[in-house]
Amino acid sequence: MMPVDRRRFLALALGWPAVASAAASGTLNNYEPTDLVETLLSRASIPRHSNELWVLIDDKDATLSVYRGNALVEHYAPISLGRGGAKTQRVRGDNVTPLGEFRINRFNYESQWHIFIGIDYPTPPHARMALEKGIYSQADYDAYFDHYQRHGSPPQNTALGGAIGIHGIGEGDPDIHGRFHWTQGCVAVTNEQIERVASLVGVGTRVVIR
Repeated sequence: MMPVDRRRFLALALGWPAVASAAASGTLNNYEPTDLVETLLSRASIPRHSNELWVLIDDKDATLSVYRGNALVEHYAPISLGRGGAKTQRVRGDNVTPLGEFRINRFNYESQWHIFIGIDYPTPPHARMALEKGIYSQADYDAYFDHYQRHGSPPQNTALGGAIGIHGIGEGDPDIHGRFHWTQGCVAVTNEQIERVASLVGVGTRVVIR
């Protein structure tokens, strides 16, 4: 198997002209460290086209909204996020919900949380930030992209953690759900709400957590 061009892979994953230009010129490794996820979030809440079905999760307001273009389809509040808050940089075990722009990549209808809708965390921008901050070694970073190339999805067992998604509360206490952020990093809604979300979205649906 040919080795993946990590710079070009990152640029394509970002869809970011400035990064794509740097990748093409071979200067990406020399740019100043920045919060790539925060940069992406500055434009993530704009629908890609007028008919796009997408999900917006707002940490500050504790809400989950489903949009068709700019038209609101569903809105749920309050929702629950990670006990450790929400940040652009997450590490395994810190109970933080990762901020960023994601895609739904799997469904589990036999989850202990009623239905689990998985997202493609950690994304290439999260991996790049981890390398810059010393959370990933260069070997970790290379292994991340090698796994992504082989499997078409990010590894779930690195220092950044994994198994992040949107799910119901299963047999959990609805009162606790309504009053506290209680998850280990996922986004939780009620069982009835996750059924509705699952009926609307599919693999590839864009999810923005801000």
